[in-house]
Amino acid sequence: MFRGSDPINMDSKGRMAVPTRYRAMLDNLCRGELVVTIDMKSTCLTLSPLPEWRKFEEKVAKLPALDELGELLSRFVVGQAKDLQVDGSGRVLIPTELREYAQLSKKLVLVGRTQRLELWSEDNWNAEREKSQAGYRAILNEREGMSDALKNLSW
Repeated sequence: MFRGSDPINMDSKGRMAVPTRYRAMLDNLCRGELVVTIDMKSTCLTLSPLPEWRKFEEKVAKLPALDELGELLSRFVVGQAKDLQVDGSGRVLIPTELREYAQLSKKLVLVGRTQRLELWSEDNWNAEREKSQAGYRAILNEREGMSDALKNLSW
């Protein structure tokens, strides 16, 4: 569904244009209704089409009440979530508190992650990409810690 990365700009009001290649798909999939929230592992935001977000919320709701990870997901990921609507100009407004969390300024990168999108500051994305590439190479060289599914992945 979503793949690749796109450099984009955010205006002074916190609005960013959704890349043209995603607009029709988002309109068909969810009428431009998205949910944005924090990413607990990285300093970025996650944008999900509303139907995908609802699936995630259902999974979180089914976690045992005393499960520590479930509590964290519920409190921070679900608790920070905000609804977004793609406007007639193809833009969305990113809430201030989420922009601050992800250290977003003018220059951004939108990264496709199959069922969702990640929104990064350009600086944080470049640092993450370098770190990930180094880690990926090390894992490939050692193959230790790699799941069987990854060992057998090819295309």
